[in-house]
Order: sequence, then structure tokens, then C-alpha cells
Amino acid sequence: MPPTDVRPGPAPDPDPDSDSDQIFRLQEEVRQLKEAVVSHAVVDQAIGVVVVLGGVTPDEGWIVLKEVSQHTNIKLRNVAETVLIWGRTGVMPPEILAALEDRLGRPVCGGPALSGPPQGSPRVSGRNSP
Repeated sequence: MPPTDVRPGPAPDPDPDSDSDQIFRLQEEVRQLKEAVVSHAVVDQAIGVVVVLGGVTPDEGWIVLKEVSQHTNIKLRNVAETVLIWGRTGVMPPEILAALEDRLGRPVCGGPALSGPPQGSPRVSGRNSP
């Protein structure tokens, strides 16, 4: 006679898709982490542009970008991308430019014109050539 206090092991998982669900969740997590790494790099580069433009420390550059994002109600990554695009093309939306100049306390592109690269930006062969 078998012992009466023995209980059966856990029942098999009734959902055969649980492994595929877990794989999907892990793949999504990896995608989000990759996106975060890229976003972090974009923000770091934009901080560098703000540091050069404003003569501020990297910590202050971070604060400037964060405040511009909050003031304009534009995601920080999008503000950072805009700053990087402006550094290459000289084009920046007026609301971001105004918020950036306000936070830095001075014009950042030599006046009201919104075209041309930032003052003092180096000319690299093959880029920004006349």
C-alpha cells in the first residue's frame, strides 16, 4: 500500500505557448535596452554641444537639455536629436532655439537667424563646405 501523505508533483503547464511568450518578452526587453543605449548616446552627444555652446559643465548641460525638454513639452531624446541635427545643418525649430537660448542666457547661433552651423563650429572637409 502506497503512503497516503505523498502528493503528486506540480501539474504540467497547460499553456504550451508559455516558452514562446517568455521568448517574446525577452526579445522585447532586449529591443528596449538597445534603444535605451542609443538614446543615451544621443543625449550625451547633445550635452557636449550644449557644453561647447554655453560654456557650461556637462552636469549643467544635462540640466539645460532637461529644462528645454520640460519647457517645450518635447521628449528629451527628441530635443537632443534636434540639437545634433542643428549642429550639422544649422536648422533648429524656433521654440527649441528660444528655450535653449533662454536657459543658456544668450544667443547660440549669432542672432535671430536660424540657418548656418553654430558659431565657432569647425569646418570639416566634405561637411559644411561652401
